[in-house]
Amino acid sequence: MGHCDVQLVSRLISDRREVQTLELRYGTIRAQALTPHESLAVIEKLLGET
Repeated sequence: MGHCDVQLVSRLISDRREVQTLELRYGTIRAQALTPHESLAVIEKLLGET
């Protein structure tokens, strides 16, 4: 099962292939995401530039 929320639409997904696609996309996003420490450093850098 998968759940997808976009603007004004919420969808429950039960098709195995669609759920697999969502899992792969989520894994890619997680692999590219910054750690909390790295995110804080980026935010602090941006705050210093304003």
